[in-house]
Amino acid sequence: MSSGPESAPQPVAALLLEVEGMKCGGCVRAVEQRLLAQPGVRQASVSLLNRTVWVGLDPALLAEDDRDPAEGLIEALLTMGYQAHRREEQASTPAERAQQQSWWQRWQQLVVALVLLLLSAAGHLAEMGQLPLPWLAEIRVHALVATLALALPGRPILVRGLRSALAGAPGMDTLVGLGMASAYIASLVALIWPAVGWQCFFNEPVTLLGFVLLGRFLEERARFRTGRALQELARLQPDEALLVVGAGPEAITRPVRVGALRPGDRLRLLPGDRVPVDSRVLEGLSNLDVSSLTGEPLPQQVSVGCELAAGSLNLQAPLLLEVVRPGRDSAVARIIALVEQAQSRKGPIQGLTDRVAGRFSVAVMLLALATWLFWWFWGAQLWPQVLAAAPAAHAHGAHRSLGLAAETPFVLGLQLSIAVLVVACPCALGLATPAAITVGTGRAAKAGILFRGGNVIETAAALKTVFFDKTGTLSIGRPSLSGLLAANSGTGSDALVQLAASLEADTRHPLAHALLQRAQELELPLLPVQQPRTIAGDGLEGEIEGYGRCRLGRPGWIAASGVAFAPQQQRWLEEQEACGATVVALSAEQQLLALLAIEDPMRPDAPEALADLQAMGLRLGVLSGDRQGPVARLGAALGLRPEQLAWELLPQQKLERLQHGGAKGPVAMVGDGINDAPALAAADLGIAVGTGTQIAMDTADLVVLGDHLTAIPQALRLARLTMAKVRQNLAWAFGYNLLVLPIAAGALLPGFGVVLSPPLAALLMALSSITVVVNALLLGGDD
Repeated sequence: MSSGPESAPQPVAALLLEVEGMKCGGCVRAVEQRLLAQPGVRQASVSLLNRTVWVGLDPALLAEDDRDPAEGLIEALLTMGYQAHRREEQASTPAERAQQQSWWQRWQQLVVALVLLLLSAAGHLAEMGQLPLPWLAEIRVHALVATLALALPGRPILVRGLRSALAGAPGMDTLVGLGMASAYIASLVALIWPAVGWQCFFNEPVTLLGFVLLGRFLEERARFRTGRALQELARLQPDEALLVVGAGPEAITRPVRVGALRPGDRLRLLPGDRVPVDSRVLEGLSNLDVSSLTGEPLPQQVSVGCELAAGSLNLQAPLLLEVVRPGRDSAVARIIALVEQAQSRKGPIQGLTDRVAGRFSVAVMLLALATWLFWWFWGAQLWPQVLAAAPAAHAHGAHRSLGLAAETPFVLGLQLSIAVLVVACPCALGLATPAAITVGTGRAAKAGILFRGGNVIETAAALKTVFFDKTGTLSIGRPSLSGLLAANSGTGSDALVQLAASLEADTRHPLAHALLQRAQELELPLLPVQQPRTIAGDGLEGEIEGYGRCRLGRPGWIAASGVAFAPQQQRWLEEQEACGATVVALSAEQQLLALLAIEDPMRPDAPEALADLQAMGLRLGVLSGDRQGPVARLGAALGLRPEQLAWELLPQQKLERLQHGGAKGPVAMVGDGINDAPALAAADLGIAVGTGTQIAMDTADLVVLGDHLTAIPQALRLARLTMAKVRQNLAWAFGYNLLVLPIAAGALLPGFGVVLSPPLAALLMALSSITVVVNALLLGGDD
C-alpha cells in the first residue's frame, strides 16, 4: 500500500534469498527477526510457500562496505540451521531447479516415507501374528529400525528442531522432533531398564516419521503447482536466439544462448519464434501475439522502429532485430522479479498470522507438558477406567502399539503429550496466506496484471473508492481527427486532410499527430510546402501548388485575416468546442476550406470497465487537469454525475482530493504511471494502466500491462477472491488446531474412550497443511 508523501518509505536496495529448512510460521518469524537484527537491514519479508526472503538493505551502508551484503545474512541464518543462498546464483525458475535435481533428490521423501510406513505396518502385523515373519515381532528389531530411522531420514528434523529451539524460536521441526524423541527415549528406557514398568513402542516413531515425510512430500508437490503461472511466464523467454553475424548478402545466422546477448547485437526472428530479449525492429513487417504478456487478444502489428518485449510470439514474417536490453533486464525478467517480490512481501493479515504462529509452538509445548503431568499425576486417578489392564502375556518392557492401550499413568500421559506435539499444525497457519497470495499473483501475472505484494492485494480487496485520471487513462491520450466540415463541395474530405497534414508535416504540435495519422491511414502522400512559417499561438501558413497561400490554425486567427465564416459554420464550431473538441480552420487565398475538430477519444472499453466497478459497489470519480468541457463530456458518456467529476486540477489539488476521498475507506488512483506519479504514490492503491515501463512499475502498486481498462475490475475481483481464500485458509487452520488439540490432550478419553494416537495425529497434521495449499490452488481455476 502506498503511503502519503509525508510518510513515504526510504529507498532500499533489494536482495532476494532462498532459504531451506523453513517449515512453519514460527520459522518465518525467527528468520525475519534474525535478519532485521543484522546491520543495514531495513526490511525483511519471508514467503514460506516459495522459501524466499525479500530483504531491503540501506543503500548508504552498502556504499560504505565493499563486501557482498548477502554473505553476512547467509551466515546469520546458518547459525539457526537454515541454508540460504542468493536467488541469482541458482536457476531462475522452479522448473529449472527441478530439472537440475536427480531422480533421487525429487522423490527421496516419498520413497523413504513409504519404506518407513511399510516397515511399521509389517511390524504391527507380525506382532499380531498375521504375518509369518516372527523376527519382525522381535523388540530388538523394532529398536534397530527406529534407531536407523531417527539417525538417517529423521536426523535433519531433529537437528533443525534442536537448533531452532536453542535459538529461542521453536517451530514445526521442534514439535515433531520432540514427539519422536520422546517416544524413542521412553521405549529405549523401557527396553534397557524393565523395572520402570513402561511399554516399548519403537514402531511409533517410525510410523510418525513416515507420515511426516509423506505429508511434506505431498505438500511440496502442491506448493510446486502454486508457482505454475510463474513457470509459464519464465518459459516465454527462449533459451537460444539466432544471432546475425556479418552484414549485407554475406550475413549468416548462428544460434547463441540468450544470456550471451548484449545491446546492439542483431537477431533474426522467424515466424513461430518468440522474441528472446527486448529488441527493436530494424527490418520487416509482421504481427505479434502479446497476449501472454499483456492479455491483449488481438495481434499487434510491428514495423521498423517498433520496440518488442521479450516473450512476444512472431506470427507472420521474418524480422531483423537489434537487442535493446539483455535477457536479465527484459520485460519477462522484470515481470517475474516483480511477481516474486510480490509473493515475498506480506500484508498486515499475514504479518499477524506469522506472529501468532511464532508463539504457537511454545504454547503447544507448554500444553504437551501440562497434558503429560496431568494424566501422570491426576488424570488416571480421577478416571481409572482410562488405563488398560495389562495382559498376562505381556511382561513389562514388552513392545506395544502406542495409542491402543496404556497400562500406566506415565505412559498414558506420554502418549497424549506426544499426540499434542504432533497433531499441532503451525504449518497450516504459516501457509494459509502465502499459498493464496502466490496463486493469486501468479494468475494475475498471466493476465497481464502485476500486484506488488500481498499488502497490495489486501488493500485492493478492501477498496471503497476509485479515482481516474482522464488523459491517457479514460481517454486514449493521443488526439485524433473526430470531425470535418467542408466549406464547399468543390474539395473532397481526403484532399482537405491531405492539405492540412502537409502544412503540419514539419511541426511537433500535438494536433499535428492527429492530422498526420489520419493522412497515413488514408494512404495520402504529403504535398510539398513552400515558404512554411509558424505563427506562435495561432497556427502556420505556406505555399502549396494548386492552392496558393494556405493557412491552418485558430479560427479566430483565420477570421482576423479576413476570412468569412458562414452562420452554419460558426454554429458547428461552437457545438464542437462545447463538446470538448479543439477546432482548427483551414483556408486558402482568403477562402475558408474546412473546419476540423480534433479530440482525445475515450477508450472503447471505459464504459464497460466503470460499469463493472460500480456493480462491485465502488465509488467512482475523475480527477483531471483538463478543461471543463472535455471532462464533462467524458463524464456524461460514462454515466457519471457532475459531482463525481473534477477538472483543471493542479497536482497538489489532486492529492487533496485523494485524501478527502479516503474518509470512507481505502482509495485507488488510476493513471498512466508517468505524469500521474505523485497521485499514484499518494493513493492507498496506485494503479498504472497501459504501460509496462520501469517508471510505472516503480510508482504504482498495481500495474496493468495491457491497454484494457476492463483489467482493473478483473484485478479487483481477483484480489477479493484471493482474500476470501486467505480467510477460508485461516479459518481452517485455526479451527483445525482448536478442534484437535483438546482431543489429542485427552478431552474425550474419560467419557468416550477416544484416544488420538501419534501416528494418526501425524497424518492429520499433514492433511491440514495439504488442505490449505489445495484450497489455494482452487483459486487458479483451470491451472
